[in-house]
Amino acid sequence: MRKTILSITMVLAMYHLSAQNPNPIVVISSTKGDIVVELYPEKAPVTVENFLKYVDMDLFSPATFYRVVTMKNQPQNKVKIEVVQGGLWYTDTLLMLESITHETTEVTGIKHEHGTFSMARNEPGSATSEFFICVNDQPSLDHGGLRNPDEQGFSAFGKVIRGMDIVEIIHQSPNMNQMLAPPIEIKSIKRLD
Repeated sequence: MRKTILSITMVLAMYHLSAQNPNPIVVISSTKGDIVVELYPEKAPVTVENFLKYVDMDLFSPATFYRVVTMKNQPQNKVKIEVVQGGLWYTDTLLMLESITHETTEVTGIKHEHGTFSMARNEPGSATSEFFICVNDQPSLDHGGLRNPDEQGFSAFGKVIRGMDIVEIIHQSPNMNQMLAPPIEIKSIKRLD
C-alpha cells in the first residue's frame, strides 16, 4: 500500500513538472530507481534530437548503466572526473543510429556541472547512443577542458532534475576497473508527456 501511494505521488509530481516545463523531460527507469532528466533542445538541438530518436524508437528498453568513474578508480589519469555512464554498449541491440555532429559547450553554453546529462564519445562527431551523468562539477569535460587531448569536450544536452540520489547510489556501486559489476539495468527511458 505504501509503495502504491509513493508511486502515485511520484507520477503526479512528474506530470506537474512536465506541465510547467516546455522542454522535453525523460524518465530513466532503472532497477535502482527513477532518474528524471530535462533536455535542452534550443541549446543542443542535434544532440537532443538524436537522443529522443533512441527514446521514441524504444531502443533503450533495455539498456544499462555499466561504467562509473570515481576519484579512486582512475589512477592513470592526471585529470580526474566523476561520472556514471550508460547506454546500449552492454546490450544485444544491433540498431545504432548514425553518429552526430559534436555540439561543444562553447556553442551550447551548457556546462558539465553536477547532474549534467551529456553524450559519451571517442572522437568529436562519433557520439551515438552512450550517455553520462556528471557527479559534482566537471569543467575538464567542457570545451577547452583537459580530460581529452583534443580539448573539444563533450556534448552536454540536459540535466537531472530529480533522482540525483539514484545517480549517487549507482556511482557508489561495486565496480572493477570502472565497469560496474554487475551492470545496472535500465528498464526503459520514456518521454514524460
